[in-house]
This record gives sequence, C-alpha cells and structure tokens, in this order.
Amino acid sequence: MDRLFLFATLAGTRIAVETSEVEAVVRLNDVSPVPGMGAHIAGLSALRSRVLTIIDVAALIHGVASPRVERGLAIIADISGHSYGLMVDGVTDICRVPEGELPLRGQIDPAWTPYARAIVEHEGHPWLLVSLAAFIEGGALAQAA
Repeated sequence: MDRLFLFATLAGTRIAVETSEVEAVVRLNDVSPVPGMGAHIAGLSALRSRVLTIIDVAALIHGVASPRVERGLAIIADISGHSYGLMVDGVTDICRVPEGELPLRGQIDPAWTPYARAIVEHEGHPWLLVSLAAFIEGGALAQAA
C-alpha cells in the first residue's frame, strides 16, 4: 500500500487526500459570489477556460463562511463530471506513505465524521484521510436541508 497522498490543512485540521482525486492545487484569484447559494458555495471562478464551483469546505465543517482574505488555495478536482475548487488553508506536502491508511481511532470531532475515512500517519502526526467527493455530496445534502 504505497499510495501517494496530498497533505493539507483545512479548517485548522490536518487532512490527507489521495492524489488520484486531485487534478491540481491553485491559488485563487477571483471568486465571483453566486446569490442565493449556501455559505459553503464561495462562488465561481475560471481556470484554463472552464468554470469552477468553489467550495468553502470550512463552512461545511463549521457552518460559517471563511473570510475573503483566507480564500487563497484550492484543490481542483473533477467530481461526477463537474469541476470544483475546494478551499484549503494550506498545502504541506505530497508523498508516499508506505503504511497506507489506518483505521479511525479515538474520538474525532463529529463535524468531520461524514468526511473522514481513515488516518494516515506522516512525520509523526495523524492526518484525517478524506475524500473530496464526500465534501461535494455532503454539501448537496446540506443545501437540500
């Protein structure tokens, strides 16, 4: 199990994402708000002649939109044929983890429960392994509620 992971910080929490889900990491320049959308939809942006829906993942976790000044980086992903940018606080590393994923142990914040799949250990710290698609599916449910 020698898979490649992207390590990032999101809503103050260390996360890991399998790189097979990641198209790119970009610095967000212009995000145009979309009236009437939930707090987790930061807006729309353009990247290489295509429109991205920018998801404020911290708003999904904590229920409060991130301040505009903190909208710097996004992980770009194609999920179900649509292009998304998922905002993150920062990106730390991309590397292989020979141990692979470990089962969730201990208590995790209930807000992370729908998104966390496992733990990945890197540089002596546990990182929540998340699926980017889970944030989109969870956001759709939050919008419908």
